Amino acid sequence: MYAAFSNLSRNMATTTQKLKVVLFLGSCREGRLGLRVARFMKNALEKSNHEVSVFDPVEMKFPLLERAFYHYKDKSEAPKWMCEAETKVREADAYVVVSAEYNHSIPPALSNMMDHFGGSCYSYKPSGIVCYSPGIYGGMRSAMQLRAFLGELGCLSVSNIFGIPEVHKSLDEEGIPQNDHMMKGANRLIAQLDWNAHAMRNHREAVGIP
Repeated sequence: MYAAFSNLSRNMATTTQKLKVVLFLGSCREGRLGLRVARFMKNALEKSNHEVSVFDPVEMKFPLLERAFYHYKDKSEAPKWMCEAETKVREADAYVVVSAEYNHSIPPALSNMMDHFGGSCYSYKPSGIVCYSPGIYGGMRSAMQLRAFLGELGCLSVSNIFGIPEVHKSLDEEGIPQNDHMMKGANRLIAQLDWNAHAMRNHREAVGIP
């Protein structure tokens, strides 16, 4: 069941420097299922040699955006939590966005959270979309809008989208997969994200960014 994932983990573990990933969890509504997905993806990423920081709007309490970090001319005037969060976003090599679908669109908590930081933090790095729903479509309509949103931020999403239909049947409350499809889907996304993240990091370090 886990053979493919184990092979992927061993291959990625050969890299000497871990990739830093910020995982954005988009939902904060009561009874949310996204926490299961975030736990599952965090575990999968860490097993494949990634250092993961989870941004959860329930835990971090991002306020409704009034002043983004880049609007502070003197960065020392920004709240401490925002400075710490901005550093993690800026230092990340890639992003994973775990998104529900609200009214066939992007959850407002997700866009509000990511909009606190400017495009210079995200640019020239890849992102991966993980969408889900309790229904049969797996949140794909929000994923289509996320492609445009992430592209405008500068962190183009990789071509693979990991959609999870009937998420309540696919993962338990602790994020443990309940079928083989979950590991296969995660493997495909992580492999593609990892390749792009290494390539972009190597090029940033070699020639800088425009």
